[in-house]
Amino acid sequence: MIKMVITEEKIKSCAKNIVKSVKVMKDQCVFIRGGIYCQELLEEIALNVLRNGAQPFINSTSDNYATTINLDDEITVETIEKTPNHFFKMIENIDTYIVIEPFEDPSIQTSFPREKLQARSKAMTPIRDILYGAKKEYEPGKIWVYAAWPSEKAAKYYGIDYNLYEQFIVDGMSVPTEELVKRTQDLGKLFKNAKIVHIKDDLGTDCWVSIENRKPYYDSGILTDEMIAAGDIGGNLPAGELFYAPHEKLGEGTLFCPLTIDRFSNKIIKNVELHFKDGKLHIDKVSADNNLDDLVSSFRQCEEIDKSNDVAEIRTYNVAELGIGCNPKITKAVGYILTDEKIIGSVHIAFGSNKSFGGTSVSQMHWDFVTTPQASIEIEYLDGTKKLVMEKGKLV
Repeated sequence: MIKMVITEEKIKSCAKNIVKSVKVMKDQCVFIRGGIYCQELLEEIALNVLRNGAQPFINSTSDNYATTINLDDEITVETIEKTPNHFFKMIENIDTYIVIEPFEDPSIQTSFPREKLQARSKAMTPIRDILYGAKKEYEPGKIWVYAAWPSEKAAKYYGIDYNLYEQFIVDGMSVPTEELVKRTQDLGKLFKNAKIVHIKDDLGTDCWVSIENRKPYYDSGILTDEMIAAGDIGGNLPAGELFYAPHEKLGEGTLFCPLTIDRFSNKIIKNVELHFKDGKLHIDKVSADNNLDDLVSSFRQCEEIDKSNDVAEIRTYNVAELGIGCNPKITKAVGYILTDEKIIGSVHIAFGSNKSFGGTSVSQMHWDFVTTPQASIEIEYLDGTKKLVMEKGKLV
């Protein structure tokens, strides 16, 4: 099949949408980060920032640079785990943080030593505290967006035709905001006055969480003044989901996720079965067809970082998010969470941090596990009535 080329028109359109999504305004300082494989997009984003009267700063690196840092024995763990003070100070002084997927080839991360990945995470902890307002002195955090971008190497890694992968990301990012607003808000009406949300599918998912009196968040690809005022100041592109911060110590059952990627090593993990009770993941009972040790190690490592970060209560394993996908251009799971969680008919539950969107948990962990797009959802409302709102991936 002939590969599609991302046209200059599409690049400019996506850049404009990315800047629009975070409401860049005059005199703001905007930090833009990504891989050199998408340099043209990064520069288009910066040009749009300038057109809005704001000041951009671009930082781009290569896959080779990241690989060398992690595989060069002369670059030590002790060096990597130190928080760079100049970067820390810059993040303190920016208004907006725009990140484009940094790796052209995600597979390179599978060879990185876990101790260096953990060291990098430790170094970034104080910076993430500022970005996401994890500590009181930094609340509510910086306005941010993390956007996907396609490459042939990434499509090969995820085992998907490049043309379809580009469609998921570029076309998914270009769905009109008005359409996503309607889709997410129409779905949200079904959840009004919801207490318990029960999710099932034919592959083993059978669980519930509580969203009683928790606020809905409509991910339509743009931050509104109301969202910013409420502290909801970040998002992903492509957009398209309705999500909640469920009660962190309620909920139980089994969740089956056919495809995900490890939080640290980026290794693909298939057919994950997770069990949780009283809102807490039983990490010792998790099963998977492959790379289970990586999944468990990532949770354990985040737990250790959380303990060293002096958080009020360890919430590494607690339920953090309930989301329902709404993007019409994304139809298939590939293992890439930025697109998988937007699939219509899928549901995802995350564990870890959720303070940035109405929850109470602070953690270095936030991992979304997505069902197949064949999920069924039954809602129990505050008045005790129940209603099936989605059956096998289709709204009822």
